Amino acid sequence: MLQYWLVKSEANCYSIDDLIKEPNQTTAWSGVRNYQARNFMRDMMKIGDQVFFYHSVTNPGIVGLAEVCSKAYPDPTQWDMNDPHCDPKSQPDNPRWYLVDLKFVDKFKTPISLSILRSYSELSGMELLKKGSRLSVMPVQKNEFEFILKLITS
Repeated sequence: MLQYWLVKSEANCYSIDDLIKEPNQTTAWSGVRNYQARNFMRDMMKIGDQVFFYHSVTNPGIVGLAEVCSKAYPDPTQWDMNDPHCDPKSQPDNPRWYLVDLKFVDKFKTPISLSILRSYSELSGMELLKKGSRLSVMPVQKNEFEFILKLITS
């Protein structure tokens, strides 16, 4: 069964334009260091799931669409001593952090800002809009996903 997600990235760190420039327009969604977000990737994300790409911090909003294109696998940055996401407590025989690969699908001509998302009662239960929600990977309900896609096409 197809599922829907939202991933956040700071545009000055890794933007949707960076994803577009990747070989095959695909990237490993590495560096996630939150257990709940990790669990979503490791235990729930499946190949073919649809993903909103969200730029956070500066002009926050949904800027495009990606697709999960791999099963979850251990995030190699956890063992790279030169990577800011290195986790010395994680062991190769018992990885702590996982990732999935994401493939670019579409960049929206006009991003859907956080303030616009908040203006629709149909999205009031959306995880992204809940007070204190800071996850970098989160589920999106099918009805929310479809509603947001209609905003893009209208």
